[in-house]
Amino acid sequence: MVKDLGLDYEKIDACPNDCMLIRNEHKADEYGHVCGASRYIKYPKADSEVEFSKKAHRVSAKTLRHFPLIPRLKRLFMCSKTAETLRWHDVERSKDGKLRHPADAQAWKDFDSFHPNFARDSRNLRLGLASDGFNPFRTMSISHNTWLVILIVYNLPPWMCMKPEYCMLSLLIPRLRSPVNDIDIYLQPLIEKLNVLWESGVETYDASRNQTFQMRAALLWTISDFPAYAMLSGWSSKGKLACPYCNYGTNSRYLKHSRKMCYMDHHVFSTNGSSMEIQQKHNSLCHNLDVMHIEKNIVDNVIGTLLDIPGKTKDHVNARYNLKEMGIRKNLQPKDTKDGKRTKHAKACFSMANGEKSVFCGVLKTTKLPDGSASNISRCVQLDERKLSGYKTHDAHFMLHYLLPIPIKSIFPGHVAIPLIRLSSFFRRLSQNVITLENLNCLEIDIRETLNQLERFFPPTFFDIMIHLPIHLANEVRLGGLVQNRWMYPPERYMCTLKSYVRNKNHPEGSIAEAYLVEECLTLCSRYLHGGVQTRFNRRPRNNDECGYDTQIFSLFPKRCFPLGAKKSDPIVLDGKSLCQAHAYVLNNCDEVQEYIREHEVEVNNHRRGSRWSKAKNHSQNFSQWFETRVLHEDVSDLIKHLSIGPNSIAKRYYGYLINGYRFHTRQRDAKRKTQNSGVTLDALTTSFASSKDKNLVDENLTYYGRIIDIVELDYYGHFKVLLFKCDWYEVEEDIYGLTYVYFNKKYYQRRKEFEGKRHVRIFMQEVLKKERR
Repeated sequence: MVKDLGLDYEKIDACPNDCMLIRNEHKADEYGHVCGASRYIKYPKADSEVEFSKKAHRVSAKTLRHFPLIPRLKRLFMCSKTAETLRWHDVERSKDGKLRHPADAQAWKDFDSFHPNFARDSRNLRLGLASDGFNPFRTMSISHNTWLVILIVYNLPPWMCMKPEYCMLSLLIPRLRSPVNDIDIYLQPLIEKLNVLWESGVETYDASRNQTFQMRAALLWTISDFPAYAMLSGWSSKGKLACPYCNYGTNSRYLKHSRKMCYMDHHVFSTNGSSMEIQQKHNSLCHNLDVMHIEKNIVDNVIGTLLDIPGKTKDHVNARYNLKEMGIRKNLQPKDTKDGKRTKHAKACFSMANGEKSVFCGVLKTTKLPDGSASNISRCVQLDERKLSGYKTHDAHFMLHYLLPIPIKSIFPGHVAIPLIRLSSFFRRLSQNVITLENLNCLEIDIRETLNQLERFFPPTFFDIMIHLPIHLANEVRLGGLVQNRWMYPPERYMCTLKSYVRNKNHPEGSIAEAYLVEECLTLCSRYLHGGVQTRFNRRPRNNDECGYDTQIFSLFPKRCFPLGAKKSDPIVLDGKSLCQAHAYVLNNCDEVQEYIREHEVEVNNHRRGSRWSKAKNHSQNFSQWFETRVLHEDVSDLIKHLSIGPNSIAKRYYGYLINGYRFHTRQRDAKRKTQNSGVTLDALTTSFASSKDKNLVDENLTYYGRIIDIVELDYYGHFKVLLFKCDWYEVEEDIYGLTYVYFNKKYYQRRKEFEGKRHVRIFMQEVLKKERR
């Protein structure tokens, strides 16, 4: 039954030396015709007089598991809902010039212009190929290398295309000896299917339109880390021409004492205005640089060098002798003492004393991050040894984007801090969910200037190929779209899932293949079950925020919310002032009341003399009472009447709430936890004085930063409820580095502390430990 659904895979024997696949006309051969090696494992003959009547089963030395692509692509069109989403890139995609999906990028558009017949039908599929090797045993003590090839369908919306349900396992390659040279042998079955899909296509039934069509598919690009980039592209990722974009124009130099290459002179890019990129004939972007691994390597270099971690620092003894050989930075070159018995090494401008290292590590150790943003990074910090270790790729991603600028700004002088903070800002802006072409132009200029500034104080050993590659990332976003659709995070997480399938450790690839078929079968069946049955497509998330009451009564309610905690609420009695402030805030921020607000403002302005400030004060203080009288004898909706009466003074207090998939805690609840979920920010149109001397009122958009001190639910006498956050707002300041400082000792905006949960934006705040640099 499973095979009839197209859920099957093919076993193909391979030569143990990875020189050929034994199939097609060679399927019956026992020995490979390239190297002559046997396809079967040969066991030593045992000295025994016992003869077996049954012929022994012969075990293949290597077996490639190929999951046919065509039936899996056809199955996507069998479900009407999935078939509709495969046209999303053409029908529902926003086309305002901003980059949100690969279809917005230049490579997709160039491909359509080169192949108009293919682009004419939006159902033709655009695929991406991701490949990497992994150890299926979850332990590095066992040497076993399994390679996989995954195909990604980019016709889907961006929130679906990288999900594991739509990632198709195509090849499971066992124990590659030399992946750089042999991966193309194992890709042959997949390439044959891709050629069929590209040249002629296959007849496919489209359930959404109840018709058949000739489905074609094209491979847009590959996704891999940089070593696998060399495997898939054929361009060596080592040596003096390691950069595939700069090609023969790569500025590289061999460092004699470190015995490695460095890639510097980034001012060339600033002068020429663009790098010498490889121009493909029919595809502007064939292979992607993986931002995930680039970020991880950059963080390793920066942290290892700044903290001077042995084995990871780039400022070692050989690096200083490289400076001497190159004749640069004479103040950092090694110098012999007068007696010639010792060698002195001067302290670099980025070197830290032990006290400064303690401050650097202390900031990361005391970090409390919002729920779901990253792991507990403080576990990776070793204060006694003043170093970081054991952090994963996503930890490095979060530290580079948000955490490292905090201690760097506090410890280092400006000429060191500014380039490092700009490097952090570059990757943070590069990873946005929506990006414009103007932003990409600015990013290209910024990264060139940043790398030039880093060259002024870091040693040449710091500038390996991973430090050079960011100069091409902005252009890749222009060609291929957002990095979220082209980095290795989804394939890496998918590999972790495949590792959990291993049950028979003698045949890990077989365990993975069989479990994958079961998972495919469940996924296929889940698409046809009604909404009342829980499947992987509608299972409740970890932060399940389904409301206990109707949230569609009026616009002020958050769409999804749910209280937290075993003891979810405590009853409280609001005093008159707090009750009036809360009710006024509800009225002022309810769309259904806006016409009455404008009416009262006109009435106040027409019948009262005085300054604009006095009129605004009168409107604020008297609107609630006027509103109640105004709608008392009118034929208005029940909602307006209930709002005019006001809330009950008896309310509920909560200490935690789930809203729109995010956790919010009060400051009191946060104090006992490793996470921080009480920080919030609010963008609001505020009326204030023009200046201390000018009493004219002006309206301006301001951003407020604060912490939740209370979560209160107002009860409008059983008709509906409104959730409010009571917050302390603080004065803020943005420094020259672009970092926002929140001063907890300077409270701001005392009279207005509430805002409804619908308008929240969750943030995190990190205490800055200051240490004067000696």
